Amino acid sequence: MTSSPRPFLTERYGKAVEHARHLHRDDVRKGTTIPYLSHLLSVSALVLEHGGTEDQAIAALLHDAAEDHGGAAVISDLRHMFGDVVADIVEACSDSLVEDSTNKPPWLERKQAYLAHVAHMPQDAVLVSAADKLHNARCILADYRRLGDALFGRFNPAAGRTGTCWYYTSLAATLTARLAGLGDDAVALGCELQRTVDALLDEVRVTAPDIDQDVADFVR
Repeated sequence: MTSSPRPFLTERYGKAVEHARHLHRDDVRKGTTIPYLSHLLSVSALVLEHGGTEDQAIAALLHDAAEDHGGAAVISDLRHMFGDVVADIVEACSDSLVEDSTNKPPWLERKQAYLAHVAHMPQDAVLVSAADKLHNARCILADYRRLGDALFGRFNPAAGRTGTCWYYTSLAATLTARLAGLGDDAVALGCELQRTVDALLDEVRVTAPDIDQDVADFVR
């Protein structure tokens, strides 16, 4: 086993936490009253726990900043505040950079484009993307166990149960392949993402035994 040296977190990290808190101060997790900052902190923690650098951990805190709060102009702001590495990772992790987050392209179009992008995104962004998707998948699994299919009403109507399962199944396969060459910590993150998505599908199969075929047919 090999392990990467852990970064010393500087004042830049504290500044990024505060900037993320400010940008997302009115945001909550879908269908809940949980402050959205909880997700950003969790993603950043996963990055640090799996060999990420301070730049990657900062980008994790800010990975939804441009997508949800101003698009390309926010990337420019982050570049000025935190440097090119952070800004480039945030840009790579965004599935839309429109200024008005209510005017994004259709859900399926964005997700197909993001999946294609993940296959070729810069390596330092892959870890951040995987940490984001793992935390989301964990939350979906936990909430599905509590709420059942009612959970999927929180998400974009174009997704639903089948679309959500298709997207996370596709993400797990693509991200796991990308993480495979990035060291033991990154591989462990990919394995945990795959296990979490597999557990979600196992739960869904109880009431939807055709879900695997539905997923396979989703974009045909």
